Amino acid sequence: MGELKLIGNSISFFSIRVEWALKFKGIEYEFIEEDLTNKSPLLLKYNPVHKKIPVLLHNGKPIAESLVILEYIEETWKVNPLLPEDPYEKAKARFWAKFIDEKCFSSVRSIFISQGEEQEKAVESALETLKILDEEIKGKKFFGGESIGYLDLVASWISPWLPVFGECSGVNLLSAERFPYLYAWSEDFIKVDAIKEKLPPREQLVARYSARRKSLLAVAENK
Repeated sequence: MGELKLIGNSISFFSIRVEWALKFKGIEYEFIEEDLTNKSPLLLKYNPVHKKIPVLLHNGKPIAESLVILEYIEETWKVNPLLPEDPYEKAKARFWAKFIDEKCFSSVRSIFISQGEEQEKAVESALETLKILDEEIKGKKFFGGESIGYLDLVASWISPWLPVFGECSGVNLLSAERFPYLYAWSEDFIKVDAIKEKLPPREQLVARYSARRKSLLAVAENK
């Protein structure tokens, strides 16, 4: 296997989704905590393009971007596969992963960093994308079927981060009435022991993201 290190942050879902993948496959690794307010020379060295976490170091070779890392882990360690073997099903999983990160999360992030009329428009977009995702999970316990797989890890920000984003921004999107299938999935997801082990305390998430929202809004107002 060689030397494996993960530069990440213990409350970032982009980082934690990678840790979950490693744990599901039983892979040992060294975790290097990154201070996101004061980026380390190590992070800047191994991800000079985006300067973001997570970064996986495998025998000194860096792999950046969480979706890329998840696929690298899947291709490198075949045990306990997270993606389906069928090429068509695998392509579908990659399609939905892109949708979850680029459409669903982007619209939710827009709510988090805005207010007033701009936030109202972002809410409409978020509701539309989450409704599509709600229909996709309909009739399934997890996105891949009966056990957690690649797409569940990609969507992990929905539980418990989405409710925290809602508390911080004043816009609660996730409810059993609005998105019954997605809500049920989120409840099942956080009950899995391996998932619970890495979930940050809710109060820590609220404190972190409340401060983050306040900072982002202040910057926007001063532009």
